[in-house]
Amino acid sequence: MPQVRRQGAWLWLLVAAALLSQTALNLVRPVTTYKLLELEASAFTVGLVAAAYAVLPLVSAMWLGRLASRAGGLGRTVAIGAAVLGIGAAGLALAPNAALVGAASAVLGMGHLVFTIAGQSAVARYAPDDQLDKGFGWFTAAYSAGQMAGPLAGGLMLGAGSGGGSPEWSSSITMALWVGAAMSLAALPLMLLPSRLTAGAQRGAGGEASGSERAAAGEAAGEPPLAETSTGRATLARILRVPGVGSHMAASLALLAMLDILIAFLPLVAEGAGVPPAVVGALLAVRGGASILSRAFLPWLSRRLGRRALLLASLYGAAAALVAPPLTLGQPLLAGAFLFVGGLFLGLGQPITMTLVATAVPAPWRGPALAVRLMGNRAGQVAMPLAAGVAASGLGPAAAIWLCCGALALSGAEKAFRR
Repeated sequence: MPQVRRQGAWLWLLVAAALLSQTALNLVRPVTTYKLLELEASAFTVGLVAAAYAVLPLVSAMWLGRLASRAGGLGRTVAIGAAVLGIGAAGLALAPNAALVGAASAVLGMGHLVFTIAGQSAVARYAPDDQLDKGFGWFTAAYSAGQMAGPLAGGLMLGAGSGGGSPEWSSSITMALWVGAAMSLAALPLMLLPSRLTAGAQRGAGGEASGSERAAAGEAAGEPPLAETSTGRATLARILRVPGVGSHMAASLALLAMLDILIAFLPLVAEGAGVPPAVVGALLAVRGGASILSRAFLPWLSRRLGRRALLLASLYGAAAALVAPPLTLGQPLLAGAFLFVGGLFLGLGQPITMTLVATAVPAPWRGPALAVRLMGNRAGQVAMPLAAGVAASGLGPAAAIWLCCGALALSGAEKAFRR
């Protein structure tokens, strides 16, 4: 048992670092919308800045995935991601106009990508196959905890009023962004401890070798790596040709786009309805808390219901529940109830798509395959906010959220009719 505890330490260090960095990220991103409102930006500009968050990750995800798959120790890579997140948040605090807010948002997105690829690759590399749901579940649960704590903290810092361009309001926005930067940098010591991420992680908690270790063991015994014998190098085209991978990526894209649109556009809807930032932060926190709950039960649900059924429930359930919050913001308890239900369903989808992609490809391809999944996510995070900004410009900010509900439902239909 002491050995099991020591071997599991890498996961809990990773989860703690993820909690800090994602709390910072989800504090900063809703506050960014209020900063843009302070700069008198339009709804389309809000969508443009939200899209800028994913531009750098879109063009670098595959390269970073290959880098993570070759890295000996992933702790330093996770730390670099946290540092870049902190730099992006500091840039947002200092940005004097919408163009520089967009540039800082791009840096923020790059830090999030580096952190996420390194963290996902660590789970895929060090956890045995029968523990992947647990590893990805806890890792994404830390993300959900950050999605709960970050908006709540940001809303409390901004308070109950809209500020109306007062110096105090501007100072509150800047202070919140600096707090986010400091919180992200606080994750660095966890990843730079002497017993960093790879310590005690060469085997999973059950003592079974992970897929990557089994491949390495075969190579040491004189067998060439799987990637060279049966499928070759893990390229983008080859990964996408693996049955099911494209469908899993589409589901992941729709789920993540909904999170981004809620973070960017719910404050806009609330501003028009006269709902203060503190209430918006609490509502976004309810969504994050619900996702923590569903992810905590993910291994149990997965064993009993199956991954496909859970993913379908995630897509359809989130699409149905999240149509309502823009219509009910004037009644915060009712809006919170819909966001709670939507958060339960949203929380299931992301870790399931990670597991489905990781298990669909050969073990040596897992790092690049998860990076391809993230690249698809980032493509959605560029395209969907731009489309949402156009919809919001013509039909109001609520249309941005409804557009994502439609994307979730379409992804669910594709999954349901796929053989």
